[in-house]
Amino acid sequence: MTNKPKYYITTAIAYASRKPHFGNTYEVIMTDAVARYKRARGFDVFFCTGTDEHGQKIEDLAKEAGITPKAYVDGVAGEIKGVWDKMNTSYDYFIRTTDDYHERAVQKMFKKFYDKGDIYKGKYEGWYCTPCESFFTETQAVDGKCPDCGREVKRAEEEAYFFKMSKYADKLLAHIEANPEFIQPESRKKEMVNNFLKVEGGLQDLCVSRTSFTWGIPVDFDTKHVTYVWLDALSNYITAIGFDPDKSFDEQSENFKKWWPCDVHVIGKDILRFHTIYWPIFLMALDIPLPKKVFGHPWFNFGMDKMSKSKGNVIYADELADEFSVDAVRYYALSEMPYANDGSITYEAVIKRYNTDLVNNLGNLVKRTLDMEKKYFDKVVLAPTCPDALDDELKAACVKAYDSYIANMDDYHLADALTSVFEMFSRANKYIDETTPWVLAKDESKRERLGTVLYNLLETIRWGAILLAPFVPETSAEIFAELGTDATELDSIGTLEKFCGIEAGKCVGDSKVLFARVDEEKKLAELEEKRKAKFAPKVEEPKIEKPEGLALIGIENFMSVELRVAKILECEPVPKAKKLLKLKVDLGYEQRQVVSGIAKFYTPDQLIGKKVVLVTNLKPATLCGIESNGMILASGEEQVRVIFLDPETPLGERIR
Repeated sequence: MTNKPKYYITTAIAYASRKPHFGNTYEVIMTDAVARYKRARGFDVFFCTGTDEHGQKIEDLAKEAGITPKAYVDGVAGEIKGVWDKMNTSYDYFIRTTDDYHERAVQKMFKKFYDKGDIYKGKYEGWYCTPCESFFTETQAVDGKCPDCGREVKRAEEEAYFFKMSKYADKLLAHIEANPEFIQPESRKKEMVNNFLKVEGGLQDLCVSRTSFTWGIPVDFDTKHVTYVWLDALSNYITAIGFDPDKSFDEQSENFKKWWPCDVHVIGKDILRFHTIYWPIFLMALDIPLPKKVFGHPWFNFGMDKMSKSKGNVIYADELADEFSVDAVRYYALSEMPYANDGSITYEAVIKRYNTDLVNNLGNLVKRTLDMEKKYFDKVVLAPTCPDALDDELKAACVKAYDSYIANMDDYHLADALTSVFEMFSRANKYIDETTPWVLAKDESKRERLGTVLYNLLETIRWGAILLAPFVPETSAEIFAELGTDATELDSIGTLEKFCGIEAGKCVGDSKVLFARVDEEKKLAELEEKRKAKFAPKVEEPKIEKPEGLALIGIENFMSVELRVAKILECEPVPKAKKLLKLKVDLGYEQRQVVSGIAKFYTPDQLIGKKVVLVTNLKPATLCGIESNGMILASGEEQVRVIFLDPETPLGERIR
């Protein structure tokens, strides 16, 4: 058994209906950064994510695709997992709600609630939003629209089981008031309490089963019902670690008791109600502890608008990584999202932050420092034996950045933590301008001072790489390799006494370009072309009417028509005939003259040298006084298209 403190962190499981866009992917990137940070702080971390795979929407999409719901979610779940992996997220477990152990546990929970009297059978009448898988009352569905997503809702009426939320409402309110950190940020807590728990009429009972579709976990004692999405989906947080509904908390497995209660659920603000009201009540009914914290993060919008395929403004994190790198995407996501307000993403903003922060501030600092170490000391690190007051200012800036970083990370202010790190890099770049190493290098008596300056810069970079590791892990690993240091742990920095991790006498590596500068105008043009291609409306092929009244012919009639390959040698207009061209064609075994009515559609230079299909056994005909011996095959009437053959096709070859 480990002596490390445990830390159980989860994302909301992604709905397996479509590929997740950038805003969806932000959540798993943020959770990964927190998990990596906690590991660096010495915690034994369990990071769980996964996919929510049941519901009417998925059943409908599978039907449209002509496949089973299971086949549909297998594909989408694989795509989601692929995006999570590409974004370098270090999850420990990926749960799917179609996993058999999860389904069995949900069935047992449903029966347990029913046996306790927490669930009863009734009838649902109200408004239903299929995309959100949510029911709404008359007052909630304003103007026939879903209050969450704004789409149209439809009237629904069906038999259903309901959970008695009101039975536990007072207990939940007492818990929230006694645990001020339970719902974060603070504004989210007020919204939940005032809009649901303290509302007139009290907390409404929750529909927990459906009969209008079949793609869900069956209620085993009433099989025409399937478990409704939120009881199914929310339970993943405990089924993933082995919860057994047949046992009390004390009787649960050691693994479950190790990790539960969860330290934090990281979720989008739009599903806060389900995680801070319904989920805690389910847990109370199961007699197991509540999670310590639910953190509802804001959304990422495209500029000022919510991302939407219909608007053509959806950005996908994996595709963005192909343009800028995985770490660049992770950095943008984590640096641009405020703590409580919605973040914004545009291609212009991504490029500007990329060039300013990653190329100029970080990349330039690392490359300049390593290049100077190579130029002036052949990569060998000198001991810092010649201090100056400027050094103290740089060191103080590093300690300040560390303290601010730790405080912000502990409170989930990730963007502010990153700001602290990049302020430290800015101070280091200023330190270079203040100490002017290139001037010191010209004076041999300043050699020790030059060595000290470069040592301080290398050490500052080491501190920065450690602090950045949860955010841009691949970049941090590259910096450590270039520094040639094994001092990469978080506890190796933080105080003035620890500003000594770079080992004197060792050699640094060669510098590399961490982030290549992007030409903003050129890249924006490229991205806009790709966006237009992706979201351009599909042009449907014109519907072709089936020809009617055609007489069927036998094979003997068809075989009587002789089609052979001919090459056009000469071509000229027929005088006084706007539609006709006179052609000289070569069949290999003989040459012929043919008159064809294609002058409106082809000029002679478009035809000379081309190989065509010629009907060779037609009786000769005279057109405008010119004899024609054959017919060139073409399609169309209003727009005629000659059938051209592969240039390698042998002359005279019969076409069958």
